[in-house]
Amino acid sequence: MKGESFLRCEVCGRKIHDEPVKAIIEGAKLTVCLECSKHGKVILHEVAEFPVSHKTTATASANPSSSSTKSTIHIPTLQKKPPIAQVKLSTELTEGYAGKIRVAREKLALSHEDLGKKINEKASLLRHIETGKVAPNNLLASKLEHILRIQLMVPIAEEKSTTQVHRVANEEMTLGDLVEFKEKSGEAPKKRKPS
Repeated sequence: MKGESFLRCEVCGRKIHDEPVKAIIEGAKLTVCLECSKHGKVILHEVAEFPVSHKTTATASANPSSSSTKSTIHIPTLQKKPPIAQVKLSTELTEGYAGKIRVAREKLALSHEDLGKKINEKASLLRHIETGKVAPNNLLASKLEHILRIQLMVPIAEEKSTTQVHRVANEEMTLGDLVEFKEKSGEAPKKRKPS
């Protein structure tokens, strides 16, 4: 083993017995062991060069350049983790979600604590949601939908304008135009309270 030379990790200093990994750690391109490669970004599809030791033979001593040959090894590619679930922008929380959640929970005979354990949330948060003080985020709403077998997220309904706007295409709408629309639709303007 005296004649063999191992490549050493440039971070921890240990001998690299398996394939070395090229990684960018704090802006520096380093040759590291697999364990230390977790501290930076692994460079994929790059060829790492390191010296390979050969036993000295009569032919190797005749050709001095053969003893210092370099071998190339391809670095294996590492699989990236799949991204976390994307937020759906095409759905919104339904009206009366608090009552739906409470009724569904009671129908399944679950307490706040039991439901909290099933979906890994605090019972106090569930109480606040059921009273309508807090609206659940999309992830929590999907957990509740799954456990309680109810629908909380509905497609976004676009508001439709009931008044027709007769304007030239290049004119912009002003706040005064909106006030006129309310007066035409029969709504009386509300009087402001003196401050």
